[in-house]
Amino acid sequence: MTRLTGRALRLTVHIGEDDIWHHKPLYTEIVHRAHRAGLAGASVFRGIEGFGASSRIHTSRLLSLSEDLPVAVVIVDTEERVRAFLPQLDELVTEGLVTLDDCEVILPQSQLRSTGGTPIVGRTDDTGKTDTEGKKSL
Repeated sequence: MTRLTGRALRLTVHIGEDDIWHHKPLYTEIVHRAHRAGLAGASVFRGIEGFGASSRIHTSRLLSLSEDLPVAVVIVDTEERVRAFLPQLDELVTEGLVTLDDCEVILPQSQLRSTGGTPIVGRTDDTGKTDTEGKKSL
């Protein structure tokens, strides 16, 4: 399992639930590519209501005819790794919005206790070995 602590970059891709890439949901393709790229993590969040550049409101209310709900794909990793992933998004995202935010990743208190109270900065895994990029792991 890869863990990330300290300064990081959060990439958020705002798209529609019905956006497709080669006959499958676009959000699925983004998550799978992020996984293949070795990024620390990616999650997909489905919105209940929203609008974008078209100014058309999409909602999950029962009486609404809209089914193309807003979706946010959130990826967090080091700035270097996230920026290296951006060219893949250029290929995939033709409509929507991509944002980047600086963030800080912290360990839950239970994980801090297991590391002696000292957060480990950078990418780590649970094997205690150094990865192929020369990074020390727990």
